Amino acid sequence: MREVILDTETTGLDPRTGDRIIEIACIELLNHLPTGRVWQAYVNPEREVSVAALDVHGITDSFLKDKPVFSEIVADFLEFIGDAPLVIHNADFDIGFLNAELGRLGFPPLPASRGKDTVALARRKFPGSPASLDALCKRFNIDNSARTKHGALLDAELLADVYLELVGGRQAGLELAGARSTIAIGISGAPAPGVAVRPPRPHAPSAAELVAHEALLKDISDPIWRR
Repeated sequence: MREVILDTETTGLDPRTGDRIIEIACIELLNHLPTGRVWQAYVNPEREVSVAALDVHGITDSFLKDKPVFSEIVADFLEFIGDAPLVIHNADFDIGFLNAELGRLGFPPLPASRGKDTVALARRKFPGSPASLDALCKRFNIDNSARTKHGALLDAELLADVYLELVGGRQAGLELAGARSTIAIGISGAPAPGVAVRPPRPHAPSAAELVAHEALLKDISDPIWRR
């Protein structure tokens, strides 16, 4: 099963008032585990970054001025995500911004159903508990000490670890995989490597055991062994 962890950074909070994407990061998962394939791009938003947003991610206008605009990276972005479900922390926010960018260029919007919202998943699993990325990292003992500022790639990497824990955890998954392998070996009849195969041992009753069995049957009314 292919999924894509996705995160964005933006100039502000609302694409309807002209805020734009300035960074996108994607991490490919297969069966909930990162494959090592990563796609990331900074984007020139063609407008200034708000002071409030700058305080969050620290990405400045001067840093972004020579970066490609969204139309220059959109084809690569869409190719990377393909038709995979998108695992996003607060999915409505990121999909809203992506659809605003796609709409400006005449691309169809990403359906909301493609987003797997880890905020909603965390709140279902831990009702009443904080569901921020930092809080979930703390809950699962994931090291987020490098997260002094938000950044799409770092946040996506942390979210990949958080998502794995929310859907069952790395160790549980490996244990189940090992159990399945053991069962498959048993069904096939092939011995595990390094295991000595013992010859079958006979279990026929001795003469004394047969005599004792006959004596026992005499004391039983209509024993099934006589039928």
